Amino acid sequence: MTKKFALTEEQVKFFKENGYVGPFTLYEPEEMNELWKRNRIKLLDRSNAVYQDEAAVSGVTNISNYDRHLDNEFLARHICRKEIVDRVNSILGPDLICWRTEFFPKYPGDEGTDWHQADTFANASGQPQIVWPDDEEFGGTITVWTAFTEANVDNGCLQFIPGTHQSMNYDETKRMQYRPDSVNSETKEGVARGFFGYDYRELQIDPDWKPDESKAQSMVMRPGQFIIFWSTLMHASHPHSGKTSDMRMGFASRYVPSHVRVYPDTDYVEEYGGKVSLEKYGSVVVSGESNEPRNRIATETTTALKFAAL
Repeated sequence: MTKKFALTEEQVKFFKENGYVGPFTLYEPEEMNELWKRNRIKLLDRSNAVYQDEAAVSGVTNISNYDRHLDNEFLARHICRKEIVDRVNSILGPDLICWRTEFFPKYPGDEGTDWHQADTFANASGQPQIVWPDDEEFGGTITVWTAFTEANVDNGCLQFIPGTHQSMNYDETKRMQYRPDSVNSETKEGVARGFFGYDYRELQIDPDWKPDESKAQSMVMRPGQFIIFWSTLMHASHPHSGKTSDMRMGFASRYVPSHVRVYPDTDYVEEYGGKVSLEKYGSVVVSGESNEPRNRIATETTTALKFAAL
């Protein structure tokens, strides 16, 4: 039985060739504006957040942006929306988990996010965060990036280089050095770009390689729209020009088949100069079944699943 929001054959073909598909409308702009206004205030309360380590709470590290779907009702419902899940099922199959969510704010004057790819997400700690079975041809994760605000060239929308998802230009077994003083201080090819205190050039397989920005496409989106892409697709974002005082806010939910291992052999996440415990963490089964018994899975008592089931 075809799911209501499944991708069409043409959309699946486009995705396989280009590494992304969309954008799609999930909320109308007025609805999204109201939802974000209301929940932005609620998210200031971290009393039920899964990451309570001092570094995360103090704002020293971006890890405090992770996995707020586990304590916020709107975000819990959002990651399970059929408009999203049906389409990701078309790519990854019926058994699906959401293993991470992140906020990506961009304030007036902020640098753009540097060109990068992610396969195992080992770039910061040197340890893979997701591992596909050896006999699978795929790696990485499906990212669903939702515009919670207007996203355009002036305020820092996403950029993709279509078709670059088939091969990695970076060796994630190398470990990038975290340099918080480098934020908003780097210029690459004449554009202010960085990666939240890291430099992706440290991971390049060929140190002389440069992404072909002539093929880059800007992903302009209205509030409430989302786009789907492989994390292995070369992607970046424009700087926020400062022509407007409005913040650009993106919310990324990340999905893999439920047989993919998540955070193997570790009890914490180490990134951005901080460390947080996985004691209260769990991936959320958004469709089908969990097929990897070693994964931490959120139970029915977890806020996310209670909200998603309503």
